Amino acid sequence: MPKLHLRDIDLYYETTGEGQPILFIHGLGSSGRDWEPQIAFFSQSERRSSAHYQIVTFDVRGHGQSDKPPGPYSIRLFADDTAELIKALDIAPAHVVGISMGGMIAFQLAVSAPDLVKSLTIVNSAPELVLRSFEERLRALQRLLITHLLGMRKMGQVLSERLLPKPEHAELRRIFVERWAENDKRAYIDSMKALVGWSVADRLGDIRCPTLVIAADEDYTPMSLKEAYVAQIEQAELVVIQDSRHATPVEQPEQFNQALMTFLARQV
Repeated sequence: MPKLHLRDIDLYYETTGEGQPILFIHGLGSSGRDWEPQIAFFSQSERRSSAHYQIVTFDVRGHGQSDKPPGPYSIRLFADDTAELIKALDIAPAHVVGISMGGMIAFQLAVSAPDLVKSLTIVNSAPELVLRSFEERLRALQRLLITHLLGMRKMGQVLSERLLPKPEHAELRRIFVERWAENDKRAYIDSMKALVGWSVADRLGDIRCPTLVIAADEDYTPMSLKEAYVAQIEQAELVVIQDSRHATPVEQPEQFNQALMTFLARQV
């Protein structure tokens, strides 16, 4: 199993293909396995264009096959781990793609280590998670209570119905629940707490690399939020994936892959 010892932990990672490096960062409670449709597509990209890519996926601290030391965790800590991985693999500057929590890590990386990031792709994410309303606090508390009281499998079942609601998603739901149940509950809770209160919203103007924001039309957060922060990033563009929810790369891989490929093809 490929692992790198970086600072105080071993991080699990995988690489596929050769060429321009693309680093994919998964979301909360997930792992590098969730990028399987993208690994298959981009590792054979030479069949579709003149571009060749090296695909790098890894499991964030507290997730998958990476170490799960006691918390507290933070988005800055996750981003520092990611920066060390990029340097250890000698893939800087890399195209960085992050979904949800992974998008937060990518945002943090872009402002704290911009020399490591060639382009930035943010998927169904935001530059902060500050709970301002009662409804937002309630949703966070509900997830915490379900995890504490009923466990990871139940949390996975609840989320799978929200993220993958269609009858044709049955197999995707099954895989989602099985993988979610593998999470270490303590590490998951530590990771969830790391998100709350984090923000780089006041530093969006510092992001100078080409930036793609991919948003599902039925994501948790309103499109107006994405439009607002895209307007604050100098070289940012917004692409909306139709008939999709939060897990866009898995739910609508063809649309997602094409949007990302079109964007990356313009980065030289």
